[in-house]
Amino acid sequence: MAETAGWAGTKDIDLYARAAAAGFQAVITNDTKQMARPLEVTAIAESGLHRIEYRHNHKHGGLVGLGAAVATVCAGLPHALTELERATGQLLISLTSIDPSHQSRLRIVDPSTLPPKHWPTAGSA
Repeated sequence: MAETAGWAGTKDIDLYARAAAAGFQAVITNDTKQMARPLEVTAIAESGLHRIEYRHNHKHGGLVGLGAAVATVCAGLPHALTELERATGQLLISLTSIDPSHQSRLRIVDPSTLPPKHWPTAGSA
């Protein structure tokens, strides 16, 4: 948001007030430490903006980390927006992270050792 609004470099403390003044209703962030900083928490509360947080797991960097972050937002955002439509006041939402581990994201079948039903085998015609 900050880059597209021409607010690049704006401190989070000022960003929330500017976003509220510009008519935004929510902020999506991956700054999970923001809620531990008293001045930023005050800025969020005073802005009245909804805050939607997603985690970016830095141990899974590169495309895996980016993919997990995008998947987390894509999977969780529709549910978050439904909650915001029902909200009568400010909400703070944390999206549950998608597990980007190899074992969690893939199911691999080797048909030479575990052929699926109806899989042709070397001896069948």
